[in-house]
Formats: sequence, C-alpha cells, structure tokens
Amino acid sequence: MHLAEIVRLRLVPTAGLFLALTRRCPLSCAHCSTESLMTSEQYAEEPFRRIVASFTAQCRPHVLYMSGGEPLLRAGLVRDLAETARAAGTRSGVVSGMYFARGGGKLPAALRRAIAAVDHFTASLDEFHEREVSRADVFRALHEIRQIVPAISLQLTGRDPDDPYLADLIASARREFADEVPMLVGVVNAVGRAKRHDPGTPTTPASHAPGGPQPCLLTSWPLVHYDGTVLACCNQELVARTRPAHLVLGDAARDPWPVLRERSLRRHLLRGLRLLGPIELRARFQTSPADGASGGYCGTCVTLGTDAGLDAALDRYLTSATGSALEAAVQRMAEASPAKAFSGRYGSAPHSELVTLGLDRS
Repeated sequence: MHLAEIVRLRLVPTAGLFLALTRRCPLSCAHCSTESLMTSEQYAEEPFRRIVASFTAQCRPHVLYMSGGEPLLRAGLVRDLAETARAAGTRSGVVSGMYFARGGGKLPAALRRAIAAVDHFTASLDEFHEREVSRADVFRALHEIRQIVPAISLQLTGRDPDDPYLADLIASARREFADEVPMLVGVVNAVGRAKRHDPGTPTTPASHAPGGPQPCLLTSWPLVHYDGTVLACCNQELVARTRPAHLVLGDAARDPWPVLRERSLRRHLLRGLRLLGPIELRARFQTSPADGASGGYCGTCVTLGTDAGLDAALDRYLTSATGSALEAAVQRMAEASPAKAFSGRYGSAPHSELVTLGLDRS
C-alpha cells in the first residue's frame, strides 16, 4: 500500500479510520502536537479492539491508520488490530517516532512482529525528532524495516516550505533510498508544545484563507481518540479539547463501525463541511450570531453546532436538486483526484509530488 494511495483516499469520506492508541511517548520533541510524555495518560485497549472487530467484509474502511503518542509502545495491540482488520479486508498502517532506533540497536522482537503485521510503516523525522533520534539511526532502522513490511514512507516537517533544514533532510532521504521511499512533507503548526516554541505559526493551512468554498478534508476520516471517543475530525488537539457535538460521532466502546460510518456520512454539518468548509457554511446558512466564535477556519467550525437554524437550512439545501447535484459532483472529483491534491493543501505545497516517489516501482 503506497503512500500515494493512502493520501488519495484521504479525500474520500470514511475510506479510512485513525486510531490514536496512546498519548505516551518516550521522546520529548519540542514541536509535539500532543505534548506526549511517558507519564501521559493511557486508556484501555478494549475500545480499539471492539471497533476494529466490528469491521465486516461488506462494511469496513479501506485503511486503518494507527498513531499516538507512540503507538509501538503498544506493539501487541498494533499487531492484533492489523491482523483483525486484515481479516475483514482492511489494510493498516502505523506511524512511529522511531524511538527504538536510538543507538543503532537491533529491532526488538515484539516490534518486529507488530511492524510485520501492517501494510505500511511511516517514520516521522524532522529537526525536532532528530535531536532525540539521529537521522543516521532512523535511516538504518528503515532499511531493516523495508525487509519486513510491504511499503514504507517518511513524514517530514519543516518550519516552513523554504526551511534549509527541510531541504537538506529531503535531499538526504532521496539519496539514501534512491528515490524509492515517498515522503509526506508538512510544516510546524502552533499546536501543543509548538505553540510555546513558535506561537506565531498558523494553525490551519494557507489554502484556508477566506474567500468562497474551502471544503474541509480533515472531516473525511474519523479518529478514535485515546479515551475511545470517536471524533469526526482528525484535528485532534482542537476537537478533543472542545468536543463540539457535531464533531463527536460516538464511543468506540459501544458504537460499531457501521453505525459510526453512517453518522459521518449522513450528518448534515459534516456533509456541509466537506462540501463548502466552515466559513462558507456560516456565510450562507447562519441564522443566529455565533456563540463563542474564535474566528478563523477551525475556530468557526467548532461553533457551527450552536446555530440550530443553520443545520436546518443546510438540510434543506442538501436535499434540494442544486445541493444534491453539487455534493455528488464534489464527491466524484474527490475520488478522481491525484494524491498531491491532499498533500499540496495540507502539507508543504512545493513538496507535494514527493508522495509519489517510488510509485512506479511499487
């Protein structure tokens, strides 16, 4: 499962499901969006097991993507979830901060089994990670991991698209892996520890500047938060903190995937967000003043549910001939879009093509 396929599916509602398996992490990266530590909270495994066990051959996400914190701290859980998902026809991936690569040691047996169970392995690397785990150690470990997992990729982050460190890191990775390992390149946002590190950095992509429809693709794949709450948006820090009702789909401890999928696909506000984006929704359908709106793209979104009239007006629009036709057209466009449509918007646009490296060899 190549990175380009995963990223392209990010455009398709409920084509994937994110699991945030733990907030714990042995690294202390200065830009960490989840502010993870080894002493951070960690909840029971059962909600994650229950939701994946509810997948069926007839109703399942195409991709299950596991993150943290550091998900490989729960290596047995990663392996079990990947194997359960595969039995239903779902492929899986995991992203790691590569803590186990420090010092150049051998890959522990439990981690080897977990990594071998997934279809895609992503290593996160950037200026801040490299202070914790050296680039050389990460590259060495990835060469070993390439032998036991069908596909790998790199998730690279810079301070901005023109960051000299980022340019050097990309060039180094391309040389090391002979352009065979794809990369999803992004920039640091002012979230978590990065808010203290660089409080002036925008928290939403530049493509979300005001002016006309700006569909939100972050509401395409649901996310199971550390505590089992199923969120409609993968902007985890904001949504988990504010928990607006329209962005909470349910609880993985009790709600099976078919129910959660239906809620994601049918809820008016989520359909409107994927069609127009929060600012355009507010502009077109607002019926009362925003309650506690903080402004901006995501700040507008979390307040949309406070306007009951907006939801009713949006329902009327979506069931009209015009709204139905537009929604269907946008969905067809999303399904036909290339991978760089997502990486260019939510990552570093000048580096969006790097998600396709090695595609002709996969």
